[in-house]
Amino acid sequence: MTLPNRKKSALALVSGCTRCGACATRCAFLQEYGLPGEIAATWSAGQSKVDPFACSLCDLCAAVCPEKLEPGEFFLELRRRAAADPDFDSRPYRPLLSYERLGASPLFAGRSLPAGCKTVFFPGCTLPGSRPQSTRQLYNRLRELVPGLGLVLNCCHKPSHDLGLQSYFTKRFGDLQQALLKEGVREIVVACPNCYKVFLRYGGKLRVKSAWELLADQSPPKSLPSRVTSTSKVTIHDPCPLRHSSELQQAVRRLVASHGLEVKEMKSAGRRTLCCGEGGAVGRVRPELAAHWGKLRREQADGLPVLTYCAGCAGFLHRIGLSTIHLADLLADPVSALKGKSPVSTGLKTYLNRLLCKFSLLCRHRL
Repeated sequence: MTLPNRKKSALALVSGCTRCGACATRCAFLQEYGLPGEIAATWSAGQSKVDPFACSLCDLCAAVCPEKLEPGEFFLELRRRAAADPDFDSRPYRPLLSYERLGASPLFAGRSLPAGCKTVFFPGCTLPGSRPQSTRQLYNRLRELVPGLGLVLNCCHKPSHDLGLQSYFTKRFGDLQQALLKEGVREIVVACPNCYKVFLRYGGKLRVKSAWELLADQSPPKSLPSRVTSTSKVTIHDPCPLRHSSELQQAVRRLVASHGLEVKEMKSAGRRTLCCGEGGAVGRVRPELAAHWGKLRREQADGLPVLTYCAGCAGFLHRIGLSTIHLADLLADPVSALKGKSPVSTGLKTYLNRLLCKFSLLCRHRL
């Protein structure tokens, strides 16, 4: 985005923000730095000391703004300006950027496209690494619904996007997009909310569909073996990249109900969902702000198991002490998932899982 557009964004906040404070009610970032209109005004005057990397980019501010402003877009632009500075310190983000590069490298990336393939499953980076068994079952079930479904292992490059490395993101995601289009692919089925948001915003001619929508659209939804036999209650954490995707959110709830579970909604759900704490890589520079989001989620869960459909959210919420269930695990083995016994890998084993996944793809032509 050009500087004039950035200036326009700032001026829109300065003139449009009524300083009502609705956006700051649950946001520790805005409570520390001020309301969006105030931040934009000081930035326009060249006096701002705001750290845009302390914002989770979760867009709750936009969801609750009575004036329909989008402060998150402004803070993302501030990140892009900072990242373009030769003195930008990327050291806190090097592990994350390394993870991203490996996901798109020839070592980990790969694809299997049957003849005439138009639709592919794009599981992302974290799900195959942390939950390879559930990923296999998910892919096999999707193949029953989509004849000729292909598979693409790669990274959508959202970490670079959210860190403001726009030129790098545009080049790498653009290369992936063009390669898929050249192969005849026209639809991407994703399981990761971050991949969904990236393909929806930047995919161009590539349509994006959630795996959960495809599964829920079965009539009636078909449960996998080991359906729970007694009513269990869970609450649902909607990932913040999907806060505006109400149909997808409802598809998830239909799938959960089809497995005999009762859902008790959290106070902040759907369009007004909260960040889990991992958004925007805030925890790498301001861990106390990331912890703020986690604390709110823990309070709203009120002791119930938290079901989510983001592997990153599941991992972060589990690390702060919540009992979490990923939707893919629930579909694969509901009984084990509800007992907290679904196999979940962490650390270096996730890299091994992804390599084995690729080996299976290229050498056996299936997961």
